[in-house]
Amino acid sequence: MDFIFKDEYFVAINKPNGLLVHRSNIASDASEFALQLVRDALEQYVYPVHRLDRKTSGVLLFGLSSEITRKLQESMENGAAQKRYLAIVRGFFPTEINLNYPLANEKGKMQEAETFFRCIGLTELEIPFGKHATSRYSLIEAFPRTGRMHQIRRHLDHLRHPIIGDRPWGCNKQNKLFLEKWNMNTMMLHAVAMKIPHPISGELIELKAEIPAEFQRMLELLKLK
Repeated sequence: MDFIFKDEYFVAINKPNGLLVHRSNIASDASEFALQLVRDALEQYVYPVHRLDRKTSGVLLFGLSSEITRKLQESMENGAAQKRYLAIVRGFFPTEINLNYPLANEKGKMQEAETFFRCIGLTELEIPFGKHATSRYSLIEAFPRTGRMHQIRRHLDHLRHPIIGDRPWGCNKQNKLFLEKWNMNTMMLHAVAMKIPHPISGELIELKAEIPAEFQRMLELLKLK
């Protein structure tokens, strides 16, 4: 495992794309899980502090006790922690936008969901797409202020700037283009950084996860660097 932080209270890893955090009934094909791999590497039981989608890479925290895990989760719930994501999306994204758009949970109940987005790069390629003579993409930052399931992906779908490689909230035609032209079928969403108070000292800890090779390759091919 790629550990990016470790002390006697909690650890953080850079989770690769395609790895589940823990066992799930909706992904019976998986044989490896981040929880299992971290537990085996540390030779002790660990507790997942939060979740990342299977298709999302980046900063993932595990507490080394239930008490520490609860404190870290409280920091996330009360806004003391800040998560930063990078995503490559379809189209030219606005300079910045704060979206407060409720999302339904697994039981159909609507829940408040808020994400702040900022555009940090635009590109236009001489690749015809549909009725357009060119193809446009953006590199954006996302700062979720709530923690709903698939929140960033669903919010970007709502804004009509879906994440490249996303399914089911992406653009199937764009995903097909990326697969055929660049042999790319990875979702371009990466949890690049998190700031969170240490559960014992209160010191603000900044965690950073290196951008995966495939994400970096697409930045270069799309000239978003």
